[in-house]
Amino acid sequence: MSVHREKFKPLGGPDGGNGGHGGDVVFVVDPNVHTLLDFHFQSRLQAGNGKHGKGSNRHGAAGETLRVAVPNGTVLYADGEQLADLTGIGTELTVAGGGRGGRGNASLVSSKRRAPGFAELGEPGNELDVTLELKSVADVGLVGFPSAGKSSLIAAMSAARPKIADYPFTTLAPNLGVVSAGETTYTIADVPGLIPGAAQGKGLGLEFLRHIERCAVLAHVVDCANLETDRDPVSDIDALEHELAEYGGLADRPRIIVLNKVDIPDGRELAEFVRPDLERYGWPVYEVSAVSREGLRELSFAFARTVEDYRAEQPLAELTGAVIRPTAIDDSGFEVRELKPAYEGDVEFVVIGQKPERWVGQTNFENEEAVGYLADRLANLGIEEELARQGAVPGSVVRIGEVEFEWEPTDPAVIATVGPRGTDARFERTDRKGADERLAERRARRTELLDRVAKEEETRGKRRRG
Repeated sequence: MSVHREKFKPLGGPDGGNGGHGGDVVFVVDPNVHTLLDFHFQSRLQAGNGKHGKGSNRHGAAGETLRVAVPNGTVLYADGEQLADLTGIGTELTVAGGGRGGRGNASLVSSKRRAPGFAELGEPGNELDVTLELKSVADVGLVGFPSAGKSSLIAAMSAARPKIADYPFTTLAPNLGVVSAGETTYTIADVPGLIPGAAQGKGLGLEFLRHIERCAVLAHVVDCANLETDRDPVSDIDALEHELAEYGGLADRPRIIVLNKVDIPDGRELAEFVRPDLERYGWPVYEVSAVSREGLRELSFAFARTVEDYRAEQPLAELTGAVIRPTAIDDSGFEVRELKPAYEGDVEFVVIGQKPERWVGQTNFENEEAVGYLADRLANLGIEEELARQGAVPGSVVRIGEVEFEWEPTDPAVIATVGPRGTDARFERTDRKGADERLAERRARRTELLDRVAKEEETRGKRRRG
């Protein structure tokens, strides 16, 4: 709130600028980000605040938008419901919008309020608690029991270097590798090992199964050198297919069977023995070795052909940035509810609506003129008529947003004729008499002050002469 002042023109009219809008929090899919680990250490994200407006009609600067880089395949949840699935490089999502800056008194001028002595407060920005989940985006997903050689396979086929060891569950997070076969380039994911019951959450099944939801091809990696007597390649694939069916949504994905570890004599013998049984599934079967690299070239081109066929069957989807925004603030709808005092204390009526709640939040209740302006707006919106219709009487306690007050009814028909309540009369021509009286008072005080200064100077002069 500001009034223009210059020499010989002390009251030159309102010139308070508007406040700047708050910044937004925007999530952006960045190809250089691969994990959500950073959010473990920084769980609170906040954009910049808008700057205050100033005199001379200077508007405040907008707050800086916070752009947060997330990996491709990030899914956002709020209150258990999915908000967005961020796939595609460059996809953006406005998670929380910044609040609007309040208007300065220069923007509140009207034909009947020529000199507002107040300004609006800025709105608080939106707050939202979200849960981030990463689902890997890969063309080929390697699935199999622990220690089947999936990590060794992806290390042999790509430049990825996952952790490899001779004990189960070495891989605790998916690894992605890029493979080129001819003119086709595709990504391959090393999905951690599955066990029976994974679809019900046994082991880390649910944590792992979500990473194959986006895969175009599923490859069953079978350990042909397994020393466990109660397991064989056919039963392993049956068990894995059962878990995939229990998880759901993967029945349409093409499959490829990979018989691994044929560099070991027992493994090659078992692969040749079970191959006819595995071909009954109708899926291609390949015998490979991640150690000797036998069969990897043929497998790589088989993956490429299957991925290309799957891509050709999918409809082209236009990648657009998703945006989440609140309901339009210019919605004029509102609702008045009557409450039972036994449940709500002294509150008798509650007004619900985005527009009146926003107005209340922008009001400085320490300024009488601002409160009068709020009352006028609420009355013109029709809230007073609705309160009266529902039986409210003068003194009834009404709550709007976080504010409770005693209702003082106003006739809306009178407001338009007498002008807004709380009008500043300093600039009204009809108040010339009051202005002259205040000017005379200021002159009298100035004369009194000059007389006092002269007397003090005279007293100090006498003391020096004495």
